Amino acid sequence: MGTNTTVASVFKPLLTVALGEDPAVRFEFWDGSSLTPENGHSGTVVVRSKDALKNLVWAPGELGLARCYVSGLLDFEGDIFGILRALQQTAPRDARLGADAAVQALNAARRLGALGWKPEPPAEEAHQHGRRHSKRRDSEAITHHYDVGNDFYALVLGTSMTYSCARFVGPDADGAAGPDADLALEDAQAAKHDLVCRKLGLDHRTGQDLLDVGCGWGSMVIHAATHYGARAVGITISSAQAELARKRVAQAGVSDRVEIRLQDYRDLGGERFDAISSIGMFEHVGAERTADYFNTLRALLRPRGRLLNHAISSPGGSRISPRSFIGRYVFPDGELLDAGATAQAMQESGFELRDIEALREHYALTLRHWVANLQANWTEAVDLVGIGRARVWLLYMAASALGFEDGGIGIHQILGVVPDEDGTAGLPGNRRSWA
Repeated sequence: MGTNTTVASVFKPLLTVALGEDPAVRFEFWDGSSLTPENGHSGTVVVRSKDALKNLVWAPGELGLARCYVSGLLDFEGDIFGILRALQQTAPRDARLGADAAVQALNAARRLGALGWKPEPPAEEAHQHGRRHSKRRDSEAITHHYDVGNDFYALVLGTSMTYSCARFVGPDADGAAGPDADLALEDAQAAKHDLVCRKLGLDHRTGQDLLDVGCGWGSMVIHAATHYGARAVGITISSAQAELARKRVAQAGVSDRVEIRLQDYRDLGGERFDAISSIGMFEHVGAERTADYFNTLRALLRPRGRLLNHAISSPGGSRISPRSFIGRYVFPDGELLDAGATAQAMQESGFELRDIEALREHYALTLRHWVANLQANWTEAVDLVGIGRARVWLLYMAASALGFEDGGIGIHQILGVVPDEDGTAGLPGNRRSWA
């Protein structure tokens, strides 16, 4: 590189291919040079070392960028939501971090002396083994994501310790005006748990038997036992979750009515329940095991029993790629099914569908709360899990919030029932009991 050539000038062709002529963010480089949009910007992307190019040469596209961010070679200064949204909106529709970008990255790396051996990926990457969605591999994926540390999750999730979409509708609201952004996260999570309980009919009589599949830290079963006198079983394959869930159950004074098991759903059988909740679990099941999942749950329900499946969805379905940031760092082997495909699979397993509700905007608000919690407790979070994993969580939650806001991904609660032989379902004729 010539003595009068800046890093910014070398990077510009690469950024033009990837983001268009005038991305609405500022780029700053390790030599102090920068590229600043003419019409203002939403924040700054800082490229701290030429090693960022080395990652892009060896892993062109999203995975290379993810490695740069997680390792600290690339950073954001300013509002992370604004920066990510600006990058998304500025990029040409046909832009691809593919062949053209790879060529430009290679040219820039050659000019800046950044060619060399393949860099070691950050330690936070997931590497699964065995057949996809086997018990062993699913256990590895769950351990990667959920056994980060209960103290870290407490910082992010707040006192509710609920890692799923909340419901931001106040107790006196009818929801017609949309989510109530001023509702506290803890109250919104309690509202979600109560909505699930009422959809499952736990308010109709005390002492019903509830199974919560993928119970997390026990918040749903604690709510059901505390407010509706349910006898509840919660299952998880995360040992860290199970350990804390049992402690929380004891602290809530419901140990006589709630059991937490370290158990895979495939090992369920020989029991009967009045209601089953599956909240934030279905994303880990996989399309090829969907029928087995719903058949298993169907066999566990008594006549007139209900299943509430609460899951992130993607129009047309989406199998999270192992070359993506989410697939490599956040949800290995995750799959987001089309809500229609999920509904069809439930029907084919013998459920009669009675209600489908979208909560997309509510999840965007939930994620913004989690991001705010993480940022407010950043130093402690880094002390607990390390800077790399804290950065993974910040980027994943901020990007996911934007995905729910613009409709790229959704979330649906689907309620199914197992009618009697004569067709009696035992559900109310309208939604007023849970609206």
